Amino acid sequence: MNRDYLIHQIKEKKSYLCVGLDTDIGKIPAHLKSSTDPIFEFNKQIIDATEDLCVAYKINTAFYEALGVKGWEAMQKTVQYIPSTHFKIADAKRGDIGNTSSQYAKAFFETIPFDAVTVAPYMGSDSVKPFLNHADKWAIVLGLTSNEGSKDFEQLRVDKNYLFEEVIKKTAEWGTQNNLMFVIGATKAFEIASIRKIIPDHFLLIPGVGAQGGSLEEVSNYGLNKDCGLLVNASRAIIYAGDDENFAEEARAVAVQYQTEMKNYLSRMDAF
Repeated sequence: MNRDYLIHQIKEKKSYLCVGLDTDIGKIPAHLKSSTDPIFEFNKQIIDATEDLCVAYKINTAFYEALGVKGWEAMQKTVQYIPSTHFKIADAKRGDIGNTSSQYAKAFFETIPFDAVTVAPYMGSDSVKPFLNHADKWAIVLGLTSNEGSKDFEQLRVDKNYLFEEVIKKTAEWGTQNNLMFVIGATKAFEIASIRKIIPDHFLLIPGVGAQGGSLEEVSNYGLNKDCGLLVNASRAIIYAGDDENFAEEARAVAVQYQTEMKNYLSRMDAF
């Protein structure tokens, strides 16, 4: 998916919501567990309930890889079921030497047709650039994450800057705003202002709103740009809003709340 079409979808739906399909077999409603493919059946109902409210879906591949072949099959069926109008993210956090990254890119852009994959930049340019060689596909590079361990490396001082600032600045040179995004945790909302000085026009994928305690208002205040420039992900807060036969309706109700709030923030921008 190219940038213009993604922006079009955001404007049309008045939403920059990304629904995280981090589907844990142990947490889905009991009545689905007798299904032939319970993970896919759960995802299918969540997608049906939320597709008009969001512009993207993010699949954390770990929840599928843990189930072996059946998990991969459920993931592939889920990606194929998501409408082509929606931006599909493989949250796989890959990144290796060039020839290995090329195979990861093939896996997530060709074998399973995602639009984007999250990438760890620690090994440098040759681990990221293979993901940037596919037309209308995106690398989403880990910038500043919400986890406690982000203090170990990401927030180390390098001269006058933080390491995450140096990583973002350098990585931005390898691609463009048309094929490169950055992951910034919602609990780091105040740092988004300084990040926007480095990459004013790039899209940011923001996980951590909802169950992790991030503030949609703060993220939007610091992160919105002229093209919106944000994909805000909510996973557990939406998909596990209910745990019985009405789980999809309850998930929709939470997604409506997010979309309504996002519509309000977008209305303050002339372009929207």
